[in-house]
Amino acid sequence: MQPEKHISMSEGDRCQKQLAQTMKGHADIVGASAFFKDGRRVVTGSGDKTLRIWDVEKEELVGGPFEGHHGWVLSVAVSPDDRRIASGGNDKTIIIWDVESKQKVFDPLVKHTRWVWSVCFSPDGKRLASGSDDETVILWDAETGAVLATLKGHQNWVLSVAFSPDGLKLASGSGDRTIRVWRTDNAELLLNINAHQSSVQSIVWSPDGQQFVSASWDETVKFWNSLNGDQIGIPCTGHADFIRSLAISSDGSFITTASDDKTVRLWSTKTHQQIGKPLEHTAFVYCVAISPNGDLLVSGDREGKVLVWSLENTLSVAFGLDPSYEFFFLHRSKAKLQRNLYAEALSDAEKVIKFNPSSYHGYELKHVALHGTQRYDEAFEAFKIMLSKSSDAQTQKLRQQYLSPSEATKHAVRRAIHAQLENAPFRLLNTSTGRLCNRDAQSNAFMESTEHENLLYSLAMHAPLPMESIEEAVTKYFGWVMLSHRWEGKELLLHDIQDKVVYNLDPDGTVVKLQKFCELVRDAGYHWAWSDTCCIDQKDPAEVQRSVNSMFTWYRNSALTIVYLSDVLSESGALADSAWNTRGWTVQEFLAPKIILFYQEDWTLYLNDHSSNHKKSVTIMKELEDSTGIDAQFLTAFHPGITDARKKLQWASSRVTTFQEDIAYSLFGIFGIPLPVNYGEGKQFALGRLLQEIVAQLGDITALDWIGKSSDFNSCLPADIISYKPAPYMLPSLTEDQIQASVSSLQDAAVVKLASKLSSRRYSLTAPRFANRRLHLPCITFPVTAVRRISSQGQKGRTYELKAVGLQDISITTEKKLNQFSRAKSTRQSYLLVLPWNRYDLELPDLAEETESVDDVSEVESWQSDDSFSESSQDNEPVDSESSERASRLLVRLGQPFGALLLAQQRVGEYMRIASDHSIIARVKDVTAVLDMMDIRILEIL
Repeated sequence: MQPEKHISMSEGDRCQKQLAQTMKGHADIVGASAFFKDGRRVVTGSGDKTLRIWDVEKEELVGGPFEGHHGWVLSVAVSPDDRRIASGGNDKTIIIWDVESKQKVFDPLVKHTRWVWSVCFSPDGKRLASGSDDETVILWDAETGAVLATLKGHQNWVLSVAFSPDGLKLASGSGDRTIRVWRTDNAELLLNINAHQSSVQSIVWSPDGQQFVSASWDETVKFWNSLNGDQIGIPCTGHADFIRSLAISSDGSFITTASDDKTVRLWSTKTHQQIGKPLEHTAFVYCVAISPNGDLLVSGDREGKVLVWSLENTLSVAFGLDPSYEFFFLHRSKAKLQRNLYAEALSDAEKVIKFNPSSYHGYELKHVALHGTQRYDEAFEAFKIMLSKSSDAQTQKLRQQYLSPSEATKHAVRRAIHAQLENAPFRLLNTSTGRLCNRDAQSNAFMESTEHENLLYSLAMHAPLPMESIEEAVTKYFGWVMLSHRWEGKELLLHDIQDKVVYNLDPDGTVVKLQKFCELVRDAGYHWAWSDTCCIDQKDPAEVQRSVNSMFTWYRNSALTIVYLSDVLSESGALADSAWNTRGWTVQEFLAPKIILFYQEDWTLYLNDHSSNHKKSVTIMKELEDSTGIDAQFLTAFHPGITDARKKLQWASSRVTTFQEDIAYSLFGIFGIPLPVNYGEGKQFALGRLLQEIVAQLGDITALDWIGKSSDFNSCLPADIISYKPAPYMLPSLTEDQIQASVSSLQDAAVVKLASKLSSRRYSLTAPRFANRRLHLPCITFPVTAVRRISSQGQKGRTYELKAVGLQDISITTEKKLNQFSRAKSTRQSYLLVLPWNRYDLELPDLAEETESVDDVSEVESWQSDDSFSESSQDNEPVDSESSERASRLLVRLGQPFGALLLAQQRVGEYMRIASDHSIIARVKDVTAVLDMMDIRILEIL
């Protein structure tokens, strides 16, 4: 039913004409009303047994009639989420309605034995309270309709119930003239107040919960301390008949009452005085409600009319330019600030100041509203004026504190900016302007930004602001987004976009990729974007050098990394086949970032995954794990360093790069090793320099485990990273029980002899190291006694059978031509099969640590030759239990197959590695017998 729209005000009173709109639809008294939280809709309950929902802006019926009660609807309430309505009637029932479907949520709640005068939802919407003529209050589960508690104690009708703002208390007003306050969790009675001289008709709580307000048939309104029940101030008086309804504004600044004297009145909660003139009806007024933003009042009367009052119009007519009018705009400005309607709140605050130029609160609201609109300079000016409007001693102190930011504070901001830019890329694209900016330009952009204004404002408002807060603000502004992609065709370089606006370039070819990337970053709320195509000066070797060594850090510290897959559309598994997934540089680009998002060809999210970080996507990480061979734990939480070197080299072994040196340079960040960049040196030297650092820094010899061709840099290193593609040889796994069983079976004499040898030798050995591209490698050596070529059908290279002292026979295939010899036929060139000193596999001392304990470094260096250790020097060495245990375990390990290197002697004391097309696996013949033949030494390998 469409409501009848017409003006309905007291005849002859010109001042009140056009102040209210009348909405008709009900056929009997309107006894209950409640606003929705949206402030646009209001629900009313009537003696015609129906509920109706009205749009107060359009002044039309938008819901109902809701039919279900068999008598008058006496009370209504709206749930906090605006999705449900509760109603109580003189049919003794409560109905909970679904707003959207206009249907009952479940059957009417029947527990009360007489009329239900009042219903209200708890602040969380999970409970419902009701008061009845049967002298009880009932708490209900609003989701199920179950009774949670029945509160008894009143001696007459319960006419009103209201939850406290925190939901922990419930107040009830009764015809027995009392107010009771209960705990909602256990129904404990907290307060019992003899409140009025007649029935307590209506109760509301102040928004802060410190007071509640009651209205009575004794024509008064009283205010109460919610902690002790004491009355606060004087009552509000002025009505000439019963007060039936009471409502309070959302900021608690005023209340409104409805009465049988046919008026609605407004009262100040501060002074308890009436505000303006009464708003007149032509019949008894049964209910009143205030919109959440304080713009409107709704009242219902005995004639079935619903009147909607504009408070602004009403008060302007009542007061004209009277300064007391400012209270309304104070209230409304606060209400709009709560809803983040900053422009409207600012307008009201300025009206307050117009009425009262000395209003402290007017400038306070103006300051908050201006801050909300990000007009920080003006907000600060309003704040200064606000402080000037108060003579309070504390305010004077604040004035001195806030209005003079110290040089130390300004220096702290500059220091935070410097620290942020120091670890940022040298150039970044400003996503707002589309221009390339160096660090000075980035800093200037911040100084001119609203973020900088906000920071200065915060520094002034909250001085002294902690350094952490300053750093947080600076970091947020300067957060950059990195692009990981595959170069295609003619990419835009630095000189192509220098002093140009990216967004204004012709959208052709790879220009579109850069434009889309910048737009995506901008729309995501970031100010800065980086692409390796145009943010590095490729013609400046020094800048390239710094960029290569910084790039991992840039990706690691980025706010976000966007991976663009130009050859992928939404298809599960397509990531594995993308050309991006074959490139050398992209390994660090997906390992380093903490937050990453994959975008496909059309710049939509891969697999339509809209999560904030694809590193948390099980599906995407599984695809990446399967296609790269990198465990998910490294993909999601990678830490750079030289540990697990062999595994990391294997990750890169199938990758390709445009420039051959980049296969090594792209790994600098992954290993955390900064090295010079020298394009033109070739991949063997680039990779060789990296590998020698890996070996030298931690003594990690797993980098020597490869097959293929030897490098010109050093024969112990591979010529190509693809040599690391096969999985490394793994020593047979022995359980601790197996090791202990083998240890106990060894002869004591052998153990003691080996222990003595190891003990005296341990301080003469250093960790593996490089000097002038020569590898000084501690190892256990086994002299080769015979080399014989054997047939190798279907195999490339030459296959040889080797015999070595104490080892079982071995066959190897190599491109090198070996000199054949035997015990009967000597040769000028000798060969060694060696087991590198590997403290991890053989459980030997950490040589890097051991050598640090040696006082005389020159003495250590003197042992670095190929001379065998003299047995006579160790005959009387004492052997402790730890050394004996270590020796025993070493003998057990020597009894297992191990990966060996084949070395060919060049000159005295110098060797070269003979590369093989497969791992050389050696095994001793007899552990106890090999002791006499085994030699531990440091070899110099070219």
